[in-house]
Amino acid sequence: MIPAIEVDLASSVPPYEQVRLQVVAHVAAGRLRAGDRLPTIRALAADLGVAAGTVARAYRELEAAGVVVTRRRSGTVVAEGTPAPDLAVQEAAERLVAVGRAAGLDDEAVLAAVRGALLGSRPRSGAGAPRG
Repeated sequence: MIPAIEVDLASSVPPYEQVRLQVVAHVAAGRLRAGDRLPTIRALAADLGVAAGTVARAYRELEAAGVVVTRRRSGTVVAEGTPAPDLAVQEAAERLVAVGRAAGLDDEAVLAAVRGALLGSRPRSGAGAPRG
């Protein structure tokens, strides 16, 4: 059984991207493992109240990224070789979410903080390198 996927139609994030991101997150957290079957496009679209094309696009992008594979008889399943979650990173992420929510932040604000941290930790090309 696939973990819950929700779509916020008021979000600035397109519905197909919300579906894609949530499937990737479930795989990264270990809630979805290699071989786990995802709902059919029509079933998930009906559950979410979105067009089948929306879910189809999410599944295509997941397949292109190697997260899922689609087979005629078995449907769409999580691909073999998907990385197992790093427990330390997963626990740190859960703590971050708890701290963010305790501080009154919504999900977008917590994600913005993570994106900012990721951007701040990237090495700058040529920064501090001697010239000459």
